[in-house]
Amino acid sequence: MSKFDKLAVLTKIGQTRMVPVFYHKDVAVACAVVKACYDGGVRAFEFTNRGDMAHEVFAELMRFTADECPDLALGVGSVVDAPTAALYIQMGACFVVGPLLNSDVAKVCNRRGVPYTPGCGTVSEVGQAQELGCDIVKVFPGDVLGPKFVKGLMAPMPWSRIMVTGGVEPTEENLSAWIKAGAFCVGMGSKLFPKDKVAAADWQYVTDMCRQSLDIISKINK
Repeated sequence: MSKFDKLAVLTKIGQTRMVPVFYHKDVAVACAVVKACYDGGVRAFEFTNRGDMAHEVFAELMRFTADECPDLALGVGSVVDAPTAALYIQMGACFVVGPLLNSDVAKVCNRRGVPYTPGCGTVSEVGQAQELGCDIVKVFPGDVLGPKFVKGLMAPMPWSRIMVTGGVEPTEENLSAWIKAGAFCVGMGSKLFPKDKVAAADWQYVTDMCRQSLDIISKINK
């Protein structure tokens, strides 16, 4: 069961407007990355369900963050079906993200009061997701659809809360383009965690990049 209710999770995402997206099969590395992000001001983190036994890594992350990152809403990403969503919710996932829209996942998440953010690539899909109770909808892949898609969508549907994932970079130019287009928040992966920095265990770099990105977003919002 999530340690935060739905409103609290949505508030955390809305306050920082950035959700790091990461996966690693090594529990120690995953914990180090999450803690580095937390130290940089992150309060919502998406661990992606991509590798074998990813759920076991997630379970350890939940135990770790309970003590080391008490204010963090830890969610799961890359969820495409209801059984997987149920598995992670049972382990305490605070939110569920997917690359596609699945109404069965929405039902499972709604029943347990857990935010579901599905990936959508058309205005119609975004509308369907909203009808299913999705408070935040992911525009994916962002680098293919671009800021103009978000801006065009927001014109007739200004109530939409859009998370952009894919192609988001920790630069003022890139973040400004998404936020000014109307994005509610962004999901950012490899640009925050370059492979060479992870391999070198340079966690200070990750902390600095998170802090820098959050500062840029805060500046844009003012």
